[in-house]
Amino acid sequence: MQTVSMLAQGEGMFSFFGTTMGIISIIAILAVMGFVTFLMILKSQYKRCPSNRVLVVYGRTGGGKSAQTVHGGAKFVIPLIQDYAYLSLEPIQIEIPLRGALSSENIRVNVPSCFTVAIGTTPGVMDNAAVRLLGLTTNEIRKQAEELIFGQLRQVIASMRIEEINRDRDTFLEHIQRSLEPELNKIGLCLINVNITDITDESGYIDAIGQKAASLAIQQARGDVAENEKMGEIRVAQAQREREVEVANATKARMIGTREAEREQAIRIAELDKEQTVGERAAEYEREAQVKHAEREKRIRIADADAAAIIGERNAEFEREAAVKDAERQKRIKIAEADASAIEGENHSEAKVAASKAELAVKRAEAYELGEIRRKEAEGAVKEAENRALAKAAIAEAERVEAEKRALLEAPAKAEKAKIEVDSAAEAARRRILAEAEADAIFAKLEAEARGEYEKLAKKGAGLKAIVEACGGSKEAFQLMLLEHLDNLAESSAKAISNIKFDKVVVWEGGNQNGRSNTADWLSGMAKTLPPMMQVMKDIGGIELPEALIRYAEDPESLANGKSSPTETEPSAN
Repeated sequence: MQTVSMLAQGEGMFSFFGTTMGIISIIAILAVMGFVTFLMILKSQYKRCPSNRVLVVYGRTGGGKSAQTVHGGAKFVIPLIQDYAYLSLEPIQIEIPLRGALSSENIRVNVPSCFTVAIGTTPGVMDNAAVRLLGLTTNEIRKQAEELIFGQLRQVIASMRIEEINRDRDTFLEHIQRSLEPELNKIGLCLINVNITDITDESGYIDAIGQKAASLAIQQARGDVAENEKMGEIRVAQAQREREVEVANATKARMIGTREAEREQAIRIAELDKEQTVGERAAEYEREAQVKHAEREKRIRIADADAAAIIGERNAEFEREAAVKDAERQKRIKIAEADASAIEGENHSEAKVAASKAELAVKRAEAYELGEIRRKEAEGAVKEAENRALAKAAIAEAERVEAEKRALLEAPAKAEKAKIEVDSAAEAARRRILAEAEADAIFAKLEAEARGEYEKLAKKGAGLKAIVEACGGSKEAFQLMLLEHLDNLAESSAKAISNIKFDKVVVWEGGNQNGRSNTADWLSGMAKTLPPMMQVMKDIGGIELPEALIRYAEDPESLANGKSSPTETEPSAN
């Protein structure tokens, strides 16, 4: 069944391709296949060049060139008539163990070095590389470059002095590059780097130059170190001096500020005390004035009360007396009416009435007198009390006025006194501060001078110690220093006696005694002073005098006896 079905489908397809639509479909499929094939061929022949390679297309390239080079791009390689290859741009290191190359002084030097070359990427150099190096291995390229480098390096060394090669490496490398670069470009290479490993010579000339330079550098370094140490010591001394000066200035400013603050504090305290005293006095004055006023008011009120009481008492007494008088008048009227009505019946009692009247008049006079006396006494007591009160008030007023005037007079005086005391204390404090500051400055100056003198003496002591150690002892050092200053001593001694004129020496000869003349004695005594002097010169200066002079000094008799030279002591037979 399947076979029958497939046969039926094949018959259907043949019938389809036989139609117009089938023919168009076949042409379209063939066109698509041809286009895809063209694209695959185009892709396979379009060559892209990596950045670390150079594409070389050779064959029929046109333009009269044997090859075309491309770097960093792409190119279509025509099939059958063109082909391509790549040149690597990787650097190639070449060791050059150059030995025995002659310099311009005909001195053989060894210059081992390492060169780094690679294929150039400029158009002309790439063309040369395509012509000279295409198909060669890295070792073959290295071999060709090595020969060129050897030759050019020898040529450069022969044109320079050894000292220039060793000292000025940049110029040496510049000469190498300028000489070698064109030769390498001819075969398509370019020089990337030159590393000179070492420069030596068989005669030791470079070592001598290096030792000389090292010696100069060491001397320069030692000089620089000494100079820096000196500058450092100077800076340290300056810093210490500035620090001490600044500390002294700060101490002076601090002391001045402290004293000024104390002075201002004292002035302020005095002012506050003065204000407090004035305030207290004013308050006391106010208080006393108020007390006096209250007392005066009290006394006035008491006096008013006393006067009112006296007036009341007197009014009461007047009313009382008026009532008494009125009662007496009524009594007399009633008595007179009784008398008038009883005149006739009272003849016997007229005398008694008259006596009674007289007694009554006496009693009235006595009562009146007693009343007047008491009234006067009361008025006197009131007056006395008033006068006493007025006197006390006047005394109090006088005391108040006196206190006011005294306060007015004493306050400015006390204020002036306080001001003078404060000013005096401030002036004394200012003078004391200035004196202390001046003393501190003098002390700092003297201390600095003492330190400088101490440093000088310390340095001098250290120098003397070094001289003593170098001479091997203090005595030898003293002799050495004395010898150094012996010419100055001699010059000073010569100047001291230069003005003394010895025209002649006169010796008065008094005759011979014991076979010796005075001249001989004088010469003998003078000669005896030579040994101690020579011993002193030997001890001090280490000066050894000639043996003949010593013997001459030890045997002055020969001079006294007129011999030209001292006689030598013959050795004893023993």
